[in-house]
Amino acid sequence: MQNLSAFKEELTSPKNIVITTHHKPDADALGSSLGLAGYLAKTGHSVKVIVPTDYPKFLSWMSGNDDVIVFSENRQEESADLVKAADLIFCLDFSSLHRINELGELVRSSSAKKVLIDHHLEPEDFADYVLWSTAAAATAELVHQLINDLGDGMLIDENISESLYAGIMTDTGNFKHPNTTKNIFMVCADLIDKGADTSKVAKLIYDTNSVDRVKFLGYALNEKLKILPEYNTAYFAISAEELKRFNSKTGDTEGLVNYALSIEGIKFAAVIIDRTEAIKMSFRSTGDFSVNEFARENFSGGGHKNASGGISHETLEATVEKFERLLELNKEKLSNGIKTLV
Repeated sequence: MQNLSAFKEELTSPKNIVITTHHKPDADALGSSLGLAGYLAKTGHSVKVIVPTDYPKFLSWMSGNDDVIVFSENRQEESADLVKAADLIFCLDFSSLHRINELGELVRSSSAKKVLIDHHLEPEDFADYVLWSTAAAATAELVHQLINDLGDGMLIDENISESLYAGIMTDTGNFKHPNTTKNIFMVCADLIDKGADTSKVAKLIYDTNSVDRVKFLGYALNEKLKILPEYNTAYFAISAEELKRFNSKTGDTEGLVNYALSIEGIKFAAVIIDRTEAIKMSFRSTGDFSVNEFARENFSGGGHKNASGGISHETLEATVEKFERLLELNKEKLSNGIKTLV
């Protein structure tokens, strides 16, 4: 972080602090937020975590979860009061204020000092203090770095460790993605030393599926997977009715895109889901094909080079048609360096 000494000075007296993260928080978003909140509370600050929307039930085990304020669940006035009263606002795991929905304008107009901690591409210039690196695998990795840079590594306890570990574990794809660096293993080793039970965390996140979720996964793999060998691409298109049929809850479609990407020869994978209010899209790729550019240029989205998301306000059918037309325009990129499926 630039101006670390000035930032450290900000924390020398008790502050009212708000921590927020992107809508539909994943394990890195929530884990880094609650891990940081646990640390800041230990150092004498009054801390509130506010998230724009709900998040998967399989993340509810994290320490501090019961005190999280979900803005969309009739907590708007309370959230606005907390943001207004804040001395510091930490913005974690997102690079632009539009990623926190209505909270974005509240944060932008607040007189509080803003702190951005993130690893996504193209950060918006709104923060007073910035800890940003696309080389980081997870925002949780950066939170661990910040706590240690402040000289407080000894304050990382079991609860903080497990929240941060959850973020790192998931954002590296359970340590499968290319962002799994030497530093990641060193950070995780430290978190284990501080009490993180890695087996427990993995089970809570990966092995707590509802029956409906397992049945939905089977249905999607058997009925909804479409493979386009000429583009080395595979995708799922899921309707709102299909989500309703399987009583889908927040988080039930998480990870589905990785099944498509796991197919031999597939370079680009997508999940296109009708969420009623909009079509939400999740993109993954391997190698040089940038899904960040694909999402940003065509679906008002973005993220990382090989993992990003997008949105469409057309119908599901029209969105799928547009998606397939774009594959033809990107055919050369999608076939470059990889043998086309037959």
